[in-house]
Amino acid sequence: MELQEKLKILADSAKYDASCSSSGSNRKNEKGIGNTAISGICHSFASDGRCISLLKILMTNCCIFDCKYCLNRKSNNVKRAIFTPEEICTITLNFYRRNYIEGLFLSSGIVKSPDYTMELLIKTISLLRHKYHFNGYIHAKAIPGSSPKLLKELGFLVDRLSANIELPTENGLKLLAPNKESKNVREIMEYVQKKHSRNYAPAGQSTQMIIGATKETDLEIMSKSSSLYNNYQLKRVFYSAYVPVNKDNLLPSLEHPPLVRENRLYQADWLLRYYDFKVTDLLDQQNPNFNILLDPKADWALRHLEEFPKEVNTCSYYDLLKIPGIGVKSAKRIIASRHHFTIHLEDLKRMGVVLKRAKYFILCNGKYVTNKEFFNKDFIEKNVILEEKSVLTTNKEQLRLF
Repeated sequence: MELQEKLKILADSAKYDASCSSSGSNRKNEKGIGNTAISGICHSFASDGRCISLLKILMTNCCIFDCKYCLNRKSNNVKRAIFTPEEICTITLNFYRRNYIEGLFLSSGIVKSPDYTMELLIKTISLLRHKYHFNGYIHAKAIPGSSPKLLKELGFLVDRLSANIELPTENGLKLLAPNKESKNVREIMEYVQKKHSRNYAPAGQSTQMIIGATKETDLEIMSKSSSLYNNYQLKRVFYSAYVPVNKDNLLPSLEHPPLVRENRLYQADWLLRYYDFKVTDLLDQQNPNFNILLDPKADWALRHLEEFPKEVNTCSYYDLLKIPGIGVKSAKRIIASRHHFTIHLEDLKRMGVVLKRAKYFILCNGKYVTNKEFFNKDFIEKNVILEEKSVLTTNKEQLRLF
């Protein structure tokens, strides 16, 4: 099989893994500088906000497992391919020299056994690092069930490791991925957490959950994420809306992937990590799922309207973070600026506050920004939903998977 054909098959097979951020672009270079190719170029983001282009491929889409939701399950009649370690090195280096990519995201189906697959991954990345002296960013998928010795070796070669828990609950995993055991993923996470250092997986670890293939509530999903962040210090939990690529009686019948739900989970995840929210602030047994019409922060604010409006010139940093339309950067700017001057409405705009949302929840110099008689739940909810629909309509392309 030609190398280009292998690349097409194994880049396409990798696109359902969301733990490397966005999927590929197919914009070709007709004139000018730079290029992207449909075969496996994706974009991830560094902690400082830089966008990093990565070659995103599987070593092989052959697999001994038969997970119900997976395109590459062994019972599917799909075209199979496998790269040799040298072939992956050739592709990576050629893409890098042409400035198409800055690094590599390498995963794999399970071929023969977890240890055998890990050995192939290690051989590939070792060649890149030691024979070809490739010092670009490498994110590798650790294979659950492989030996700690191999996991140790892999971690010293890569920047980031990830192991996908796949489904939010043990019951869901048993139902749709009976060959997999969640304890194998936990063992990887525990090991990486203990070994994590400047030399071992310095960019940390991440994981992915498929959303909508099983019947877990958003409360169960976010509780799982919170537990993973607290127990294993994960850098990211990625949420991947279930894409119906297989027919099976155990799988839900969906016309479209639940992309808006995925978006709400990412918004809530952000609140947990950067806004000092707890899962119990956002969801409970009476309200176990997010409001599809409202982002989680606005929904929380409307359910706690007694805490608003907040005076931006005096309230605490953490109170500022509770206000819809005020983010981490704008909250820090407000706190820093208050030492020097009294903040007015036009100052908030310059600080990046989204006033069309925040105006319902703030006081500025003791004055309610909009008409005080409109400070009621029904009016605010109606207008925030209208604004949310406008944003979703304008940015609908951003919610696409591919």
